[in-house]
Amino acid sequence: MQSILVVDDEKHTRQGLQMALSENYDVSSAANADEALRLMQTQNFDAIITDLRMSGKSGLNLIDEAIRMPNKPACIMMTAYGNIDVAVEAMKHGASDFLTKPIDIDRLETILARALEKRNAGNSSPISEKKSKINVSNSEIIAESGAMKKVLEQALRVASSRATVMLTGETGTGKELIAEFIHKNSPRKNAKFVPVHCAAIPSNLIESELFGYEKGAFTGASIRKEGRFETANGGTLFLDEIGEIDSPTQVKLLRFLETRKIERLGAVEETPLDIRLVCATNRDLKAMSATGDFREDLYYRLNVVEISLPPLRKRKEDIAPLVNFYIKKYAEENGAENVSVSPRTMEILSNYQWPGNIRELRNFCENAVVLRTSNIIDEKSLDARFYETENPIENDLPPLTFDKKENELALIKKAVEKCGGNKSKAAELLGISRRTLHRKLKS
Repeated sequence: MQSILVVDDEKHTRQGLQMALSENYDVSSAANADEALRLMQTQNFDAIITDLRMSGKSGLNLIDEAIRMPNKPACIMMTAYGNIDVAVEAMKHGASDFLTKPIDIDRLETILARALEKRNAGNSSPISEKKSKINVSNSEIIAESGAMKKVLEQALRVASSRATVMLTGETGTGKELIAEFIHKNSPRKNAKFVPVHCAAIPSNLIESELFGYEKGAFTGASIRKEGRFETANGGTLFLDEIGEIDSPTQVKLLRFLETRKIERLGAVEETPLDIRLVCATNRDLKAMSATGDFREDLYYRLNVVEISLPPLRKRKEDIAPLVNFYIKKYAEENGAENVSVSPRTMEILSNYQWPGNIRELRNFCENAVVLRTSNIIDEKSLDARFYETENPIENDLPPLTFDKKENELALIKKAVEKCGGNKSKAAELLGISRRTLHRKLKS
């Protein structure tokens, strides 16, 4: 049985919560932070439910101490001074959630169960390499690099819980694939996975698309329509580009995270839903919350478990397997056989920075297969971007002299060398015409 510590200087509150929770948990209590810390020195607690304002140390001080302990219990804040600033401050200090007094026992039990699930997901044992390949073989996920293996391990740890997950990383790093990977390895795998690209939905439609509407809710609403939340009931809802939703929708999303209920436009009653929520963004939501562009309380509700996806330039071991995967995929789609990439071309691709990440790599592979002139994709398939570096030609040049022609010749030779002898690409890299390059070489 999981152990809970209730900390409050009001005796009736302590006793009431102890009685209400004792059926499902082993509950202890303390009258202040110092007493709680003494108990925590001799006993490991899975969760702490603490009042904010008490004589002596505050609940925030207690949370600071608790999260530094080896067992790191889940922490829930109670306060009679319920406002957004206090709630956000508590979550900044490490609280999983907060409640305002008088305490709603049903809501407390829901929040407590969610906090314990999150804690258990974070404390689970490392996933073996064999298990990390579950459901990967049937997807586009490639994980040869240590960086991606770490991502999959984190995803598997959190998959069995109900905790909200925030996927962060640059555009094109494969956040939707990881969201679906979490779903497929969760108890909800037989239910729906519903992806929603928030940036693709006009701001005046996002609320109705997500939460649905009743007949007559607005002009043109001739029938009742379920939103994406209801479509995902029992499964997983993936909200991509969550930073793009407007303020009214942010409020309704916060309400859902607090109550697990949604309200259709025009409805008079709320609808309870059982949804696993996974969000993604390539923006800095914390910075946006500091400037008021994103609700700070919503940010902390969404960012329960954060998984950061590395850019492709930070996982170079995955580039060649990804190229081979997509070349094969698009060759099969286009009825081609035995299409491959030359060793020199693969070397160039592996050293490229891929600013567009996997999306750019995938588009390159499709283009190369469709426009190929033979079954070997060689350097002729590469445009100038693949030969560019931070200093595309100047690197490794011989020392400059005071002879203009000699310097120009060295620059041209380096460009031709970098482009594998392809003079058209060398001319493009130098910013001159092919005819000019030939003329200079001839002279």
